[in-house]
Amino acid sequence: MNGLPIHAVLDDLLHALRAQTGAVLIAPPGAGKTTAVAPALLAEPWCGGTVILLSPRRVAARAAAERMAEQLGEKAGETIGYVTRLDTRRSARTRVVVMTEAIFVSTILSDPELAGVSAVLFDEAHERHLDSDLGLALAIECRDVLREDLRLVVMSATIDGSRFARLLGEGTPVVESAGKAWPLAVRWLGSAPGQRIEDAMTSAVLTAWREQEGDVLAFLPGVREIERVAERLADRLPQALVLPLHGQCEPAAQRAAIRRDPEGRRRVVLATAIAETSLTLDGVSVVVDAGLSRRAEYDKAAGVTRLATHRASQASAAQRAGRAARQGPGVAYRLWEEAAHAGRPAFDPPEITTSDLAPLTLSLAQWGNTDPAAMAWLDPPPAPALEAARRELEALGALDDAGRITDFGGKAASLPMDPAQAAMILRATERGAGDIAAKLALLLQERGLGGRSDDLAQRLSRWNGERSSRAEASRKLAAGWAKRARSLVSGAALGEVVPAGVLLALGRPDMVARRRDASGETWLSAGGRGYVLDPASPLAAREWLVIGDAQGQAKGARILSGASLEPSEVEQWLGDRIERRSVLRWNDSEGRVEARLERRLGAITLASGPDPAPDPDAVSAFLLARVREKGLALVPFGKSSLSLLRRARYAGIAALSEEALLADIDVWLGALLGRRLDAVDKGALHEALRGRLSWEDQQALEKLAPAEFRSPAGTSHAIDYEDEGGPSVDVRVQALFGLDRHPTFGQPPQPLLLKLTSPAGRPIQTTRDLPGFWRGSWRDVQRDMKGRYPRHRWPDAPWAEDPSLKTRNAFEASKGK
Repeated sequence: MNGLPIHAVLDDLLHALRAQTGAVLIAPPGAGKTTAVAPALLAEPWCGGTVILLSPRRVAARAAAERMAEQLGEKAGETIGYVTRLDTRRSARTRVVVMTEAIFVSTILSDPELAGVSAVLFDEAHERHLDSDLGLALAIECRDVLREDLRLVVMSATIDGSRFARLLGEGTPVVESAGKAWPLAVRWLGSAPGQRIEDAMTSAVLTAWREQEGDVLAFLPGVREIERVAERLADRLPQALVLPLHGQCEPAAQRAAIRRDPEGRRRVVLATAIAETSLTLDGVSVVVDAGLSRRAEYDKAAGVTRLATHRASQASAAQRAGRAARQGPGVAYRLWEEAAHAGRPAFDPPEITTSDLAPLTLSLAQWGNTDPAAMAWLDPPPAPALEAARRELEALGALDDAGRITDFGGKAASLPMDPAQAAMILRATERGAGDIAAKLALLLQERGLGGRSDDLAQRLSRWNGERSSRAEASRKLAAGWAKRARSLVSGAALGEVVPAGVLLALGRPDMVARRRDASGETWLSAGGRGYVLDPASPLAAREWLVIGDAQGQAKGARILSGASLEPSEVEQWLGDRIERRSVLRWNDSEGRVEARLERRLGAITLASGPDPAPDPDAVSAFLLARVREKGLALVPFGKSSLSLLRRARYAGIAALSEEALLADIDVWLGALLGRRLDAVDKGALHEALRGRLSWEDQQALEKLAPAEFRSPAGTSHAIDYEDEGGPSVDVRVQALFGLDRHPTFGQPPQPLLLKLTSPAGRPIQTTRDLPGFWRGSWRDVQRDMKGRYPRHRWPDAPWAEDPSLKTRNAFEASKGK
């Protein structure tokens, strides 16, 4: 033990902690920090209480405690103990307690002063789990406000020590251990994109087995991949002892994977990232790394936490490879190319940036903090995720509008699970079904418990019949949750039979879902999201289910587990959530509002029929909203209204601009609406528009953009302000006889574009220079018009003629009179 590299710097660490309350310890894998530091603190004069050592995983916590106890010649539970969710060894003699990060968060929330605790050690801090970051933030505030004597130590092999030191406080020392540099060789096997990961890993393990000696540790992303590789190796490598190592293994199986085989057989340990840090696997000198990492990520759009597979980061790959050289020279085989290694992310993202922050937000509210930004974070939680978490907790009744924890929220926070599951257990307890709800919550947390079915009721039934130590410990844990919930709920009912699906809905009513097709493949949730289910699932034949877990993107997330509901159970148990309301939709083909009466459970329509008498105000608001969305083009303006709007736009009259009209649409249009936009009275609409013009606006409109041009012949012509060539009028050329000055409009005066036509209204010429036209191209027009319209006057000097639209004979007759 004394040969561990950590002992070279242990005195430096102890000296630092005598003078200060914080330190950062950086020591490479195998240096001994996990098992040597905590016992060394017990003899320090300031350490009269317990030392808490935090471990990221249950397996690592138990293994670390057992190894430290063994070094003292004791069993776990004496001087050295541990606390995990399913297994605890602790007594009155215990001075060092190894616990998981989640349990530490519960501990400090229930006892903010950490009475009787002298030091908290944050091991493997580089993994940046949500509970680790939260626990550290709470511990720093505890030390700074309540416990000036509390020592905090952050420990890891691959962290930025200076960042953690700044977080712990000015002057916090960083102690570094050089470690023991056993040789480590890295072999790059390359990747085969078309090959299944199970086949690639099987081949790589066989290669490592043939080429090397010692036990083999193989890293795979998940439990199913481990099982498939184990099946292949059973046939290809029968002489090997193939052992799985993941969180679903029984404690005895985990111990077998960590320790050498008593009979001396070579082992192949197939592990998830659970073996990446903290653990030393005796006898392992070969690592085979698939280079994949599976981690939980919260999908805000889908409302679920999903498991996503990514390329392992460079830091993770280094940790994994280091497992081979913990006890001597080792070899690491990597299933990717050396040239591609630099393209991997340097570190995995901290969970605080990718996780559902509802548990963190509720924990902080329980702590008394409504402003997470004020806490000590290495990376602050993203504001959008915090806002989503607040909305979720308010919907559960756990937070009030000000972000303060409610009485119900305080009860939910006292249960060691996410808020939705805690709410389910508490509300189920009110109905006398807390025991079953607690078991359902544990099934959602413990994959593999009760089998692999996606039907939670089936898994619950199987679990109730299992007699393994893990099943027994799990039932005991769930019973403890249920007992705790009963102590929190006053007037709890006794023994009411509540279906499993109903219990799930108590915590996540938005996850109630209804089948959308005959195969049971597509589903719609009450929260409005779409999900998919394997048609071979036993749940696929049911009409209703409540989703317990899902994975994938927001559009079409795959249902991993759930519990069915009968239609009658929806009506019986969820009737208080069913709404009867009038729903308005736009009917494009008929151009009108369609009103229907619907019974709905969230986004799920239970029944629908026509609404013969919708609320007129609601219809009006719907139409106004549609016009705001689509624009004024939907409003059925008549010719006079369109002319008025064009003139106002040309004149720059703000009261009739599109922006102003949309802003005040409920004032000038709202009172005119029925159920159809095209039924609006055009005359009333024109008056409504004119009513928006002040006296000054009207004067400016007439001055800058007159409605019409009056010809010398006395005819009136509407000015077209939308013409591409500028404001224009169509006018018969004869109506302009006698006019030797070009017509103008507006201020300052501008020439009006004249579109001259024949007696039949056909275009002759367009001009902005009437005198020039008379004395120029009129000669050609005159010859053409005499041939086409011989009965009309076509004088040589039209500017000197009397204007008239009459024929020659009619004109002369009128003059004779």
